[in-house]
Amino acid sequence: MTQTPPGQLAALNVFGKSLQVCGTDPVTGFFRDGCCNTGPMDGGVHTVCAIVTEEFLAHSKYLGNDLSTPRPEYSFAGLKPGDRWCLCAARFLQAHHEDCAPKVSLAATHQRTLDTVPMEILQKYAAD
Repeated sequence: MTQTPPGQLAALNVFGKSLQVCGTDPVTGFFRDGCCNTGPMDGGVHTVCAIVTEEFLAHSKYLGNDLSTPRPEYSFAGLKPGDRWCLCAARFLQAHHEDCAPKVSLAATHQRTLDTVPMEILQKYAAD
């Protein structure tokens, strides 16, 4: 169970229950708290807890968002298949439309995702 830090929206998942941790190795989330929390400062709405795949990482890199290359200056080791990462809701929906969306942890996906991605689509990729 997570608490809602100041300046963030209520930490509820797509089921309206307490938002679960997405990933801590590497530490994910817009606020780098391990959860797909969001708030007014999160313009990208990083709310989808994805279990990234090689296909998704290659697609993301092709689109200009390289998540796999280490960036030591940001203490970022780069993602590898199987890592859990909070994705932008719009980027996840784009990946769905382009047939390369990764699996998602619905219990760790913030309810704000539903403003962008219909529940029926999220359920197609449910890992839990």
